[in-house]
Order: sequence, then C-alpha cells, then structure tokens
Amino acid sequence: MTPFRPPSATLRAIVVAIATLAILVPVLLIRFAPPLVRHHVARSAAQRVVPAAELPSVEPVAFQDLDPDDARAFNASVPFVDGPNPAARPFKLAGDPIQRARAIDCMAAAVLYEAGDDPVGQRAVAQVVINRVRHPAFPKTICGVVFQGAERSTGCQFTFTCDGALARHGWLDVQWTRARETATAALTGAVFRPVGYATHYHTDWVVPYWQSSLDKIAAVNTHLFFRWTGWWGTPPAFNRHVSSDEPIIAQLADYSDAHRDGPSMVATEALYVDPVAAATPLPSELASDDGSFLLTLDAKKMTPDGFAQLAARTCGDRAYCKVMGWSDKTKTPAALPLQPTQIAALSFSYLRDRARGYDKALWNCTEFKRADLSQCMKQQVYLPSTRGANIAKPDALPSATRTPGSPASVPDALVGVRRKADVAPSSAVTQTFEPR
Repeated sequence: MTPFRPPSATLRAIVVAIATLAILVPVLLIRFAPPLVRHHVARSAAQRVVPAAELPSVEPVAFQDLDPDDARAFNASVPFVDGPNPAARPFKLAGDPIQRARAIDCMAAAVLYEAGDDPVGQRAVAQVVINRVRHPAFPKTICGVVFQGAERSTGCQFTFTCDGALARHGWLDVQWTRARETATAALTGAVFRPVGYATHYHTDWVVPYWQSSLDKIAAVNTHLFFRWTGWWGTPPAFNRHVSSDEPIIAQLADYSDAHRDGPSMVATEALYVDPVAAATPLPSELASDDGSFLLTLDAKKMTPDGFAQLAARTCGDRAYCKVMGWSDKTKTPAALPLQPTQIAALSFSYLRDRARGYDKALWNCTEFKRADLSQCMKQQVYLPSTRGANIAKPDALPSATRTPGSPASVPDALVGVRRKADVAPSSAVTQTFEPR
C-alpha cells in the first residue's frame, strides 16, 4: 500500500489562485461593468383629427423619456404624409419702424437659438413662426408666437425662451446680423417652400408627445416638420389677421434697442435690416455735384424702408448728402439739373444737412404707402415762367423759403433737393413733391 503524500506547496498555491480568481473575477465584472441602458418604446397616442368647428389646442412642449438613438429610430419609422405640401403665401409685416424692429429681433432670436448660425435651418424656423402667427390657435404677433409660454420654467413653445439660453449663451455680432437679415427677409415676403404650412418641428433625437397627432411633412437637416391633420393644416386655416402691436420682451433688452423702454425712433429705424438694401452695390457720387447721388430702386425686391437704409449706406459719414431714387429705370436721370418730369416721377429722396440739423427721408406715397404721413412728399404744381429763372411760385408753397439777397427759388427741402442748380428751368406745367 502506497503511503499518502500531501500535495506539494506549488499545487496548493495553484488551487488557491484558481479559487480566488473564481470569486474575484465575477465581483470585478459586476463592480466595473458599464451601466445597463434602459430602452424605452415611444408611445403613440391615437391620432385625432380636430374638426374645423373646434380650435386645436396648443399644449406645453413635453418629451417622451427616450434615449437619443431610440428616438432617432422611432422618428425614422414614422412615414411622411402622402399628398401635396403647398408652399405658404408670402408674408409682409405691417407696422411702424419700432413695431417692425421688435418683430425682427424676436424672429432673429428664434432662428438663431433654434437653428444656430445655419441659414437654411433659420429660414425653416422663420417660416414656422410666420405660419403660427397666421393661425388662430397661436398668438397674433411675431413676438407673442416666439415667446409663448416663456413665463413657465418648462414647457415653453420655443425652448430657448424658458431654459436660460438667452442669459447663458451669446452670439457674435456678425451672427446676429445674419439672423436679422434672415428674419427681415421672412417678414418681407420671402417663403421657405419645403416646410409648407408646418406649425411644429423638433430635432430627430427627441419625441414630443404631440408628434403622433400631427402629419409629418418635411425634414430639414436634423429637424422634422409637422402640420395639423385635417382642415386645420390646410391653407384656408391660416387666415388670421396679424397684429403689428408687438410687445416689449424684457428678455431681449440686452440684445435689442427696440425691446428697451422708450427706444428712440432713430435708433429703432437703424435696426431694420433689408437684406437687398444691405447687399446692393453703392452708387457713384455725381462728378458735377459733391454729395449727390441718383439711383434706380428695385422696388420689387427691396422694401420701402430699405430705400432709407440704402440711402444711409450711400451717404456714409458725409455731413451733407442728397440721394434721389426712381423705381422706373427709364426715368432715372444721369445728371443734374433735374427736369420737372423727372421730379414728378421721383419715388424716394433723402437729404442730410448736419450744419442745419436736417436729416429726412421722404417717399412718394402714391407709390409707397406710409403709416406716418409726414414721410410723404407733397404735391406741388409748377407754373409757367416767362423769365425762365424760376420754375415754381414759392409764395404758394408752405415750405418755400428765401435766402436773403437772392431771388425766390424752389424750397430747400423740395424732394431732398436743396440747391437751385439741381432743378432746371421749365415753362411746362407739371407736378412735383415736397415734404409736408
């Protein structure tokens, strides 16, 4: 019989090591394993088509508890609605310069904070804002739409208005300028066709609860766009009379003079940005008359307020400057003096004379209606003159002035024309305009 021999020290060490690892490895796996990811399934509520007799409700925005990847997968599974996706009608903002400046800055904030410094995304967001302001389910001003629900800590319609983004994150001046240009274009007739009459949108990594009750109609970059089902998503539903009585938004006071208490008219007018006027090449100064400019205005693309913006750009920092513009290229003169028929066809004029404290833009209100009638040129009748030295009878004109020691002449403020040499003698009876 072989005597029993205890295991060697080496063998005992191996057994102990194996036993230790058998206990330690599972413990370490449990301790340092990555956390389990909960996968939620998006809940789709039954779609309800709101009848035309019932105004659809606008609920605070709330999102389903989904991982971004799960949200993307769900959003990709939702098909785009069949049928036409008509483009919205052009929208042109009414109101005075202060009201327009407030609306433009509210819109600029919306497109910049919602879409970033991306011109395509900004245009899509701007179109949704315009669609909402035209729809009776939403506020009737641009600022009202953008800041709807901003008094709540959560659930506002545009997240940046209630999550502290305005105070937390700023943008460069050049980015604000681009956003204002996008906003101005949208509020003066530009249409972003791909999103049609969409009133809602969200990024593809979230799923809001309202999504299942709307029709998915478009995708722009990472944003998905929706409109109401049934009649409320059709063009006739967007029949709201939009108000120009834009409120002051205190949250924008640091970004916008128009949203501070009592902004001056001059400061506010400077905020109005017409993208066409901003990009139009500046005309050349007349060689025969320093500080004078004659130009043709593109009234089909440029807004009437853009005329004033272009005039200010043209004059630059000149102390004396005179800009006269015609909407009809065939009637735009190439040089001074002006003929009475050319004056009668004048569409816009701007005169700056800092030595006399004069700075005024005037419009031909038979062509371009102005809310402030003091901005309208006033009709004036030219009378025949046998001497040829004077083309108007100054005593009959409310704004007529005489320079001591000189013969009577055309009023200094006449359509932005201050110098006698700018107006040619004539024996014809015609019309021109002067400021009221």
